[in-house]
Amino acid sequence: MGDDPFGINQHTISNIVQEIQEALDLKVQIGIVIGGGNIFRGVALGAAGMDRATADYMGMMATVINCLALQDTLERKNIYTRVMSAIDMQEVAEPYIRRRAVRHLEKKRVVIFAAGTGNPFFTTDTAATLRANEMSCEAILKGTQVDGIYDKDPQKHFDAVRYDVVSYDEVLQKNLKVMDASAIALARDNSKPIIVFSLSEPGGFAGILRGEGTYTKVE
Repeated sequence: MGDDPFGINQHTISNIVQEIQEALDLKVQIGIVIGGGNIFRGVALGAAGMDRATADYMGMMATVINCLALQDTLERKNIYTRVMSAIDMQEVAEPYIRRRAVRHLEKKRVVIFAAGTGNPFFTTDTAATLRANEMSCEAILKGTQVDGIYDKDPQKHFDAVRYDVVSYDEVLQKNLKVMDASAIALARDNSKPIIVFSLSEPGGFAGILRGEGTYTKVE
């Protein structure tokens, strides 16, 4: 949502697409999982009295909107993409089928995974880790608003210390909040490294692939 109070900021999407283009130039295969918090935060409304499962399904619909917006911007840059949804909505996205998703990646298409896992009570963090394992990805790159994992919120505490490398167990034990516990546990059980970096750092995505930049590695 960029600097807007909610919704989709086109400048933000354009910047993300530029990051993706630079990464693709390095001849990598990319799968993307997008949240829906800029449109709808299921957990927040669930806590406010709405049925949690209903709120989560609404959140999944929000991710589809974001995925379609990203697909449109990517394809206007002549980057071939496929949106695959965990919830069946064939008029706007392909159903998620693992072998078909792998084939899209082999054909150098960017695959955008929509609707999380398709189940309530699971976050898009867990969906990203699940899809990374299913696609046999080498790593999970989590783009955030900060340049890594800190021992406390760096936007609230000037003395926050950034980790260069941290273990899965330490993330869980110290409740570092980078991803939810189920996502961290799933990554740990499958030895899938997680790289946390800032999406606002120009060239940060491709820089990580080249072994450059500022980030935290969870392993």
